[in-house]
Amino acid sequence: MKISYNWLKQFIKTDWTAEQTEELLTDLGLEVEGINAYESVKGGLKGIVVGEVLTCIQHPNADRLKITTVNIGAETPVQIVCGAPNVAAGQKVPVATIGSTLYTEEGEAWTIKKGKIRGEESHGMICAEDELGLGKSHDGIMVLAEDTVVGTLASALFNIENDQVFEIGLTPNRADAMSHYGTARDLKAGFLQKDINVELITPSVSAFHVDNRTLKIDVDVQNKELAPRYCGVTISGIKVSESPDWLKHRLKSIGLTPKNNVVDVTNYVLHELGQPLHAFDAAKIIGNKIEVKTVAAGTKFTTLDEVERELHEDDLMICDAEKPMCIAGVFGGIASGVTEHTTSIFLESAYFNPISIRKTAKRHALNTDASFRFERGIDPNITEYALKRAALLIIELAGGEITSDIIDAYPNKIEDFQVRLSFDNAEKLIGQEIPKETIKRILSSLDIKINNVTETGLGLTVPAYRNDVQREADIIEEILRVYGYNNIGFTNKLNASISNSSKFEDHKLQNIIGNQLASQGFYEMLANSLTTPEYIKLDEQLKEEHNIVMLNPLSNDLSVMRQSLLFSGLEALSYNINRKRSNVKFFEFGKTYHNFGENREEHKHLTLLVTGNRTAEAWNGLNKPSDFFYFKGTITSILERLGISRFKETPTKDAIFSEGLTLGLGKNKLVSFGLVKKNILKHFGINQEVLFADFNWDNIIEVAKHNKIKFKEIPKYPEVRRDFALLLDDAVSFESIHTIAKQTEKQLLKAVNLFDVYQGKNLPKGKKSYAVSFTIQDENKTLTDKQIDKIMNKLQANFEKQLGAELR
Repeated sequence: MKISYNWLKQFIKTDWTAEQTEELLTDLGLEVEGINAYESVKGGLKGIVVGEVLTCIQHPNADRLKITTVNIGAETPVQIVCGAPNVAAGQKVPVATIGSTLYTEEGEAWTIKKGKIRGEESHGMICAEDELGLGKSHDGIMVLAEDTVVGTLASALFNIENDQVFEIGLTPNRADAMSHYGTARDLKAGFLQKDINVELITPSVSAFHVDNRTLKIDVDVQNKELAPRYCGVTISGIKVSESPDWLKHRLKSIGLTPKNNVVDVTNYVLHELGQPLHAFDAAKIIGNKIEVKTVAAGTKFTTLDEVERELHEDDLMICDAEKPMCIAGVFGGIASGVTEHTTSIFLESAYFNPISIRKTAKRHALNTDASFRFERGIDPNITEYALKRAALLIIELAGGEITSDIIDAYPNKIEDFQVRLSFDNAEKLIGQEIPKETIKRILSSLDIKINNVTETGLGLTVPAYRNDVQREADIIEEILRVYGYNNIGFTNKLNASISNSSKFEDHKLQNIIGNQLASQGFYEMLANSLTTPEYIKLDEQLKEEHNIVMLNPLSNDLSVMRQSLLFSGLEALSYNINRKRSNVKFFEFGKTYHNFGENREEHKHLTLLVTGNRTAEAWNGLNKPSDFFYFKGTITSILERLGISRFKETPTKDAIFSEGLTLGLGKNKLVSFGLVKKNILKHFGINQEVLFADFNWDNIIEVAKHNKIKFKEIPKYPEVRRDFALLLDDAVSFESIHTIAKQTEKQLLKAVNLFDVYQGKNLPKGKKSYAVSFTIQDENKTLTDKQIDKIMNKLQANFEKQLGAELR
């Protein structure tokens, strides 16, 4: 936001420098990001003086050039070669002296130097209007009044505006400061805190009166929720023309291009008071009626930028009896705007619903000065005052008279906010006691009314234009920013308390597992919790009625809270694969959100996504794909790191997997993992296998809390390994072998491992060969061959009996 210092000083008289004011504004929370100089004439006419042409003769070597001698107030006249057809002796003219800088229309600088033109010396330049930036004429040199004093600086002769413009990085909550008046209001509070008593000067509208009632425009606000307040008045007999210099300078200083005196006044009042206005050509309002309403979806409407737009059914429009004329609070229409032929106008000033304006501006990709203010919330009580202010300025600059009463449709007054401030809470939050009288003085300087005072606190009324101050904490923030954050002291003593915390706290376990996964080559990702409702169609277990829908979504793709972390993860995978990163390992800690009738629930998850090879390509290693068993090992290592070594495996029932497992303990489901179905991957344009694991993090924490870790000495006695090569039916799983082995020998059998699988040549049809190792150990003594053979015989017998196995 740009704030002109000259303009600001119309509201608050101060002799402070721009740099001093910048520091105070920043301390008040209106951070000044920079100060830029503004000159109504580029260069400020430095080096340009008034000269008198003493002699003017024909150039001997050029028909179109003259040689002049010019008195510029120096000891001796200077010779200047001039090509203007109207130059003559006796004229008072502006002269650019040696070393002065002029600027082209495009802003390029060029310096006046001593030189020769067709063999004759020239010591300066007699200037035309456009060469000085004072006009557009280039028919000849600029001739000044005869009584102009020779040697006078042109910068003193002409009305040159020099200004300093603050670039304020305005935060979205500070809608109250989106104008010169609002900024001055804050500045006054800052001055008062420094014991500098200044007056806040407000433009008077006491001269406003109705001249006659010859042009009445009826107003019908059909949608009062979207337009809580709507004011208007007609002005007739105006002449649309160029604005005076003072108004053009004000607008140019903040980066606006002047249009005409009527439009410029509406822009001026917008930046002066923060109230957007719009002027309609009254002759183009069919039926002399204004209707504030929404129109049918798909209605075509051409805005001032000559772009035809398709309206949404929720767009609030300003219409006449037949057609839309303006997108309310956003952009005017091309068919109803003010032109040089306009003689009467309907001037609008309104308060529109901020949410409605924000949605409309976003839908049509329009960001105007008006929408910027409306969507943040303007002052609903300044509407009529700003209308009067603009009407008086238009009459001053364009003539005319007020030809109707002011229409003010304001059925439900927007109330101020009632807030209670506790002195104790203020001290706790600030960390320092601020005197009560200081607090009261600060609040009064911010237009916050003190209704009652007690020993414990204050009852306050906050004006409606401060829509960011509705809680006690907001009041304390207001006190702090005016009092000055830099004035809050720091203690030299550092206090800290030691708290008892469990090692199973959520963030601690997340750090443990996150570090483990990172060391295994995984990258942590963080996806948006908002997603598209279309994704539930990819998982038949997700239901549309369980969606938590956003009231004011930014777009349809971000309109619901996610029920699964899979799809946002696949978006990230697809993004990486499309950029030639096909070996990817991701993990994410996140939440899912569910609407179960009257209850809304959120569940914590840890998800893993793996695709491509396990490791990067290298000359000394083989490229092994990230298969199901590698993935299972990663998952079990996570559980084991948390002390969860006992769990039950069952085939997963999750519809997103083509094959997979679920690991659980008792009734607690810990994790489901497997290969993602190809039809889901196809939706994201992924043509390679993807492994996905979904940990129920709430259950993981609960199980980890109750897991007891036991410590014991490393056995002193050796372990023994024996191997079986078992011929089995294809349907027999390793899990069956593992279960039977553990049931056969519960004490001495420490581990069962599958280290080779063979299917193919030399085996009967429907058979496979498993190479299984068995680790046996007695922790109290050395095993004998007899004991070992006995265990192996029992294992063999049970495998033959229960699985039909044969030793190879």
